Amino acid sequence: MRIGIDLGGTKIEGIALSDAGEILVRQRIATPKGYAETVAAITGLVQALEAETGARGTVGMGIPGAIVPSTGKVKNANSTWLIGEPLGLDLGRALDREVRIMNDANCFALSEATDGAAAGAQVVFGVILGTGVGGGIVVRGECLAGANLIAGEWGHNALPWVAADELPGPACYCSRTGCIESWLSGPGFASDHARVTGQRWSAPQIVQAVEAGDAGAQASLARYHDRLARALSSVINLLDPDVIVLGGGMSNVPGLAEAVTPLLSRHVFSDTIVTRVVRHRHGDSSGVRGAAWLWPRQGSPVR
Repeated sequence: MRIGIDLGGTKIEGIALSDAGEILVRQRIATPKGYAETVAAITGLVQALEAETGARGTVGMGIPGAIVPSTGKVKNANSTWLIGEPLGLDLGRALDREVRIMNDANCFALSEATDGAAAGAQVVFGVILGTGVGGGIVVRGECLAGANLIAGEWGHNALPWVAADELPGPACYCSRTGCIESWLSGPGFASDHARVTGQRWSAPQIVQAVEAGDAGAQASLARYHDRLARALSSVINLLDPDVIVLGGGMSNVPGLAEAVTPLLSRHVFSDTIVTRVVRHRHGDSSGVRGAAWLWPRQGSPVR
């Protein structure tokens, strides 16, 4: 049995998976605001999952940050009380076993590469299009973390092939302008629509207006399609993945993958494009499932 934990800013989700990938049990609890409290909450959640299943499992966890291998401490976490803390070591002591920890975007990519929309693919790029824009890379079943632990973090590259009217680009919280995240996140999509139309609608409201035939909303979505195609084309030119899996709230826009695919040929440096762009299979469960799959069915540990 494999246990997966998804540590979010407001909730902690845990699942127990069978060897075949079936969810045996799922529980959610609120995320406490404190380090010792978080360790205790995760420990209690794992114990509750094991009590309900009557079995002991391996434990993998996705976090909004990364573990520095040389120190075992957390960096770049949205939940700031985790930064600088030896989370894996403390959980390992509390649970009396090794706990494998990976960035949550990598866990999403691993889930979809293992038994999701990209199952069987050799190289997978998992995309998060939500409040922010992130990504993860899986190569032959293993997460690629990178020397600086930022592999797949495409959201803070500049949007490529910019038009004159896109310069200098929206301001980003990272202190730069024109980042992919500032264009392709849900808030970025809404801000672009507001700049052009003056309508301050949320991303879901814009999508509803598209479906109702609103011309301004349709134009905003067409700009989004074009920008997403440009950004993904640069990923294909660099990584050349077999499959790109779209996740996050914006991935649920109807027909997004289908609209972007034919636009890739404008920018990909190849006369043929076999990379598939697909929507996620496991949705909100991908992160926690990927955490469980940090302990694979066979072979060496995912690193």
